[in-house]
Amino acid sequence: MAPLLAQEIIRRKRDGAVLTRGETNSFVEGLTNGVIGDGQVAAFAMAVFFRGMDAREAADLTAAMAGSGRRLDWRAHDLPGPVLDKHSTGGIGDNVSLILAPAVAACGGFVPMIAGRGLGHTGGTVDKLESIPGYRTDPDLAAFQQIVRETGCAIVGQSADLAPADRRLYAVRDVTATVESIPLITASILSKKLAAGLDALTMDVKTGNGAFMPSLDAARALAHALVATGDGAGLPTRALITDMNEPLAPCAGNAIEVLHATDFLAGRRADRRLRDIVVALGADMLTLGRLAPSLDDAARDIENALDSGAAAERFARMVAALGGPRDLLEARGARLPAAPVVREIFAPVKGYVARIDTRALGLAVVALGGGRRNAGDAIDRAVGFSETAPIGTPVGDRPLAIVHARDEAQAEAAGEAIRRVFIIEDAPPAQRPLVIERLTTPAA
Repeated sequence: MAPLLAQEIIRRKRDGAVLTRGETNSFVEGLTNGVIGDGQVAAFAMAVFFRGMDAREAADLTAAMAGSGRRLDWRAHDLPGPVLDKHSTGGIGDNVSLILAPAVAACGGFVPMIAGRGLGHTGGTVDKLESIPGYRTDPDLAAFQQIVRETGCAIVGQSADLAPADRRLYAVRDVTATVESIPLITASILSKKLAAGLDALTMDVKTGNGAFMPSLDAARALAHALVATGDGAGLPTRALITDMNEPLAPCAGNAIEVLHATDFLAGRRADRRLRDIVVALGADMLTLGRLAPSLDDAARDIENALDSGAAAERFARMVAALGGPRDLLEARGARLPAAPVVREIFAPVKGYVARIDTRALGLAVVALGGGRRNAGDAIDRAVGFSETAPIGTPVGDRPLAIVHARDEAQAEAAGEAIRRVFIIEDAPPAQRPLVIERLTTPAA
């Protein structure tokens, strides 16, 4: 059968039609082999942006993009546990993956985590890991699978072999103001996860002033779409809607967040907010993978993996297997890049941190050189902020944050930005829940 004309598929979606599976498959095939030009890709993305897709259409698009390249098959590796993963929609101070993946591995799961780079105000897990000397974020797929088999987890960047249609569609969306389309976000995330051969997936959908979906309604719509589409494509999926009105870890910046994660895993830190989200996401992953009978049991298992050092041991093995230093946990930052200028930044008045402009905090990292304005920008992995004061913290005698900068001028500008980011009031604010909602698959 001859492929359908791309312009006819675009026209139908432009006019509000529900695309058939054949139409979607034909368009993705042309997207992958280059028959469809960038102008047509942009027109399709804009049509979906305005007309949307129903659950079945989004599942079809997800499955077609997942099938556009290689799909990992774990059966030959005879894994003694389920293949599980977690994906976050992006935030500030979000070093959760570095802690969560080894914790789940220590509980019997296998976590082939394909992570992304930072863009805009949010950080990227791949950028964080590339601050570790020698760490390879681009092993070939055979090596990737072998490391997962031997250590229980591996966190790497996206291979060109996995979901290549997504790579092309996203590049066009990024320059055509169609990134925020929920069906296209859903297909982009889940196509890569399906290609990774997962047994189950947990989504961390952020909402708040540091999230791409700042309103709860938008985050809820995306979470429902991810759960319904994942389930429709045969991937059991859950979603947690979580608060991003302040950083998850009390820091922001690539090497700084890696150092914080190693301290956390080694038991040198016990930040409650970060621990709570790791435990909540890990509990969902373990119950989805049938490694625990209930969320409470699963939460205890994750807690034990953190407290016993089992998660730290898995992390150390993963880093070494991917080319990093074997003593990263013990080295206490000696193996990571460090900025030459370190300055404490104090509030102009005493009081309590009432609010944090979390997006502005992320943009302050970008201004220091620690993030990208454009996808191809080089970044300085040493810069950023440490010891950022959580909401509710009394400040004045203690700093709002510690700036790590390349020079004095950067440090001064970053200090001014920090004073604008933190809103100080006379009384501490009411506490907000970290996990706002939990969504399960229709079959759960």
